[in-house]
Amino acid sequence: MNQKKPRKKSQKKTNNFSNKKLLNIFLVIFLIAFLASIASYFTIKNKDTIKNIPEEINAKTQEIDKKNQEEKKEVLLPKINDIKDFKEQKPEDFFEEKFDISEEHKFEEYTKELEKVIEDKIESEESINKENEIIQKKVQEIKDEKLKDKEKLEDKNIKDSNSIKKESKDSTKTSDKIDDKSIITKKDTFTYDKKSKPKIAIVIDDVTTQAQKDKILALGYKTNMSFLPPTNVHPDSAKIAQNLSFYMIHFPMQASSAFKGPEINTLNVNDSYETIEKRVKQLRAWYPNAIYTNNHTGSVFTENDEAVDKLFRALKKYNFIFVDSRTSAKSVVKKYAKKYNMPYIVRNTFIDNDRNFSAIQNQLKKAIEIAKKQGYAIAIGHPHNITLEVLKESKSLLKDVEPIFIYQLPYL
Repeated sequence: MNQKKPRKKSQKKTNNFSNKKLLNIFLVIFLIAFLASIASYFTIKNKDTIKNIPEEINAKTQEIDKKNQEEKKEVLLPKINDIKDFKEQKPEDFFEEKFDISEEHKFEEYTKELEKVIEDKIESEESINKENEIIQKKVQEIKDEKLKDKEKLEDKNIKDSNSIKKESKDSTKTSDKIDDKSIITKKDTFTYDKKSKPKIAIVIDDVTTQAQKDKILALGYKTNMSFLPPTNVHPDSAKIAQNLSFYMIHFPMQASSAFKGPEINTLNVNDSYETIEKRVKQLRAWYPNAIYTNNHTGSVFTENDEAVDKLFRALKKYNFIFVDSRTSAKSVVKKYAKKYNMPYIVRNTFIDNDRNFSAIQNQLKKAIEIAKKQGYAIAIGHPHNITLEVLKESKSLLKDVEPIFIYQLPYL
């Protein structure tokens, strides 16, 4: 009996333990379910809020992009004072990380363009210098020949001298051949000294009246007046030139079709040699003391080989020297000046294509700079009131150059 009682008590304890374990498991399951319910509740409640999140993010992104764009605008290219310095620098040395790529490309294109302009300018100056050397060498040869001729003349007897004087006297009359000894003397009286001031020859074309002549003389320094041949519009243009110590003839030649109102008896490319020769002969009769002539208009005429060849034949016959007004970049005048062993003289600038005080003065300054570089320059203007006003008011600009007549050019 004493052994059976303890067995019942042990069986009772085992049953209590099992019940307690089941209760714990149930509580855990209940807690999990409860937490899951709470999570579901909050998920459903915040569903609408979650939907709005992309819109808020998008708005925030746009705001940031706008701010970055404003910061980009504030990024400036560095100030470059020297192109050489710019080439030696690396981009990271002076650019921020955020800079406008298009601006960089624009700057590089500008730099290349500027370098090309500089290279073209250097090539142009070198070409001018080479041409000047050739011209001066040729002129020296001509002068040497003239010196020899002069020595031979000195050895001639009195009879030959009288004969020469007679020819010189008759040279003022119109003829097929005019003695050029007086012309040679005038050209050789000027000796160019490179140590002296650069020379500038200012030519005023289209002179036809006494009033224009007086205004030009009133400038107070040497100015080359180029007179249009007489017509019924300006009949006295030859007469008023006669008492000047130096003057030129402004020879009308065929212009492009865009030019309206050509002068009477303008030379055309289809004119025969006889027509051109007759016209040159008439100029010699009107202007017996003239040596130099330059073209009035003539962009079409001076481009034509056959026409310019005929013109130079006639000019040489009547002892004229031609100055190319360079109304066309395709002028062939230089070619025929060489062919007929005549000096090639060409203008450097037109000063009054734009009839504005500042524009005219700037062109005059350009001519002065050319004179300083190559020793001389030829500038062409017209007797407009504004042009003459600029020339009168710009005397101070001429302090570093010497105004001269065309026949005083260094290479003549």
